[in-house]
Amino acid sequence: MENLQSKVVIITGASSGIGEATAKFLAHHGARVVLAARREDRMRTIVDNILQEGGNAVYMQTDVTNAEDMQRLAQYALENFGQIDVLINNAGVQLNSHLHELKMNEWWQTIDVNIKGVLNGIAAVLPTMRKQKSGHIINISSVMGHKIIPTTAVYSASKSAVRAISEGLRQEEATESGVRSTIISPGMTATGVLEEYSDYPSLSPSAVSQAIAYAINQPDDANVNEIVIRPTLQSI
Repeated sequence: MENLQSKVVIITGASSGIGEATAKFLAHHGARVVLAARREDRMRTIVDNILQEGGNAVYMQTDVTNAEDMQRLAQYALENFGQIDVLINNAGVQLNSHLHELKMNEWWQTIDVNIKGVLNGIAAVLPTMRKQKSGHIINISSVMGHKIIPTTAVYSASKSAVRAISEGLRQEEATESGVRSTIISPGMTATGVLEEYSDYPSLSPSAVSQAIAYAINQPDDANVNEIVIRPTLQSI
């Protein structure tokens, strides 16, 4: 993991699950991590743990649906570390329901967090990365961004949008700035988000964090465009 050394990595949704596991894994391997989430108490505990283990981490309470919050987060990373090497757009919600239930507030929340949150993140860091002529934006999609099952229509649509945004970003920046773009699409993951599916085969958040680290660790002239990672026993 030598290519992780000293990289400055912003991680949204970093207070639990995949975000927490990724922050700890990357910091353990020498990255300087900036945690972002709404739960300040959880982030403080995680950062304290990282510092006690000899890592380098800071945090900022952030709402990804607020573009100004994301701009402040990027500035905070620059003030603390002087650069932004990686953004991991991990914050997301999964609010499943049948469309006939008309849970429209949940639809709009899904769009705000899963799509607008990703775009707010890209808008916050891309100018700096283009100026640096380097950077890496990693967007967390989902296996449900590749397929739809009953109750996931809106969630699947949001994660399909993340894949489209990521691929568009890759194509646009490939010859313009060299900024890399990666989509990580996990299957069922034991994050506590969907307790009703707790008996299903699940990935550990640490397994996903290692896939993320693999993408970051590639040489600068190699871009891992997409990783789909499922539990071995997940068939769909």
